[in-house]
Amino acid sequence: MTLLRHWGDTLGKWAGRPAARVQEDSGDPEVRRVREAAAAADWSTVREVLDARSESDDRTELLWAVGDTAGVERWIDKVVEAEPESALPRLVAGIRHISWGWDARTGARAKDVSRQQFEVFHARLRTAEQRLYEAADREPQWTSPWYGLQVTGRGLEVGQTLARRRFEAVVRRDPQHLASHQQQLQQVCEKWGGSHEEMHAFARSSAFGAPAGTHLGQLVAIAHLEHWLSLDSGPDAAYMSRSEVRASLAEAAEHSFRHPDFARRGGWIQVLNTFAMAFSLAGERDGARECFRATDGRVTKFPWYYLNGSDPAAAYRRQRASAGR
Repeated sequence: MTLLRHWGDTLGKWAGRPAARVQEDSGDPEVRRVREAAAAADWSTVREVLDARSESDDRTELLWAVGDTAGVERWIDKVVEAEPESALPRLVAGIRHISWGWDARTGARAKDVSRQQFEVFHARLRTAEQRLYEAADREPQWTSPWYGLQVTGRGLEVGQTLARRRFEAVVRRDPQHLASHQQQLQQVCEKWGGSHEEMHAFARSSAFGAPAGTHLGQLVAIAHLEHWLSLDSGPDAAYMSRSEVRASLAEAAEHSFRHPDFARRGGWIQVLNTFAMAFSLAGERDGARECFRATDGRVTKFPWYYLNGSDPAAAYRRQRASAGR
């Protein structure tokens, strides 16, 4: 994705602040390496990079770097055929078909998606499910196939019971898998057939059921942002300014990124961006400034695209300025 320079970045430099830029990944150099290898149909390098990582959130980011690369679908099936007993090419094929499926659907509202688009979307997700189940059969201890099945399940609308089983399959293998928890949080959102009550309960039980310093504290902030997003203008601001919402965010922050055991690895930048937005909307300027200092101008698309879908960095800059940072 091409990033545009904005005059606000220049002003930020003059003011002694780092320029805000959308960060496409965690900064791990292997992400770029595996993406370039995928674009070049270099399976040997793709395998080398993925094999070097354990089944965790770190590997999840690398898998999506491959899966989001256009053209992988043109060569990965040949690798699957050449390695009939190997799980990894099936996993990669599954993740690619998920991304490729959403390319066909687009990010439009369901009412604006054509019947033909939905047919292609569902066909690609069903292929993804087949490949992911094949990978899970070959590597029973891997989390990634089940995480991928969480994503396909939402697209295919498999229902809350099956979605929950897929989530539980991940956390049995990796109790603090952040991406899997994020997927399940979306699954229990009101917009996906859940409820605000279920969403908040899931977020809190996951965050506070994990050891202090956990990245899962982000779930509490996401839940409040999802609740805010569901409301009309006016009630949304009133919701975020509630004293119980501000207290909930502060409690989650203490248990998560403010704790000495919080590790700056994997998705930590997104965790801080999420709290930055939540604190900003809640009017908690001190908390927001703390997060803006920590992110140091590194912007993640989520959650800022909720405020500005075409330019998340602009939303970040605006809220940073409002916080006096």
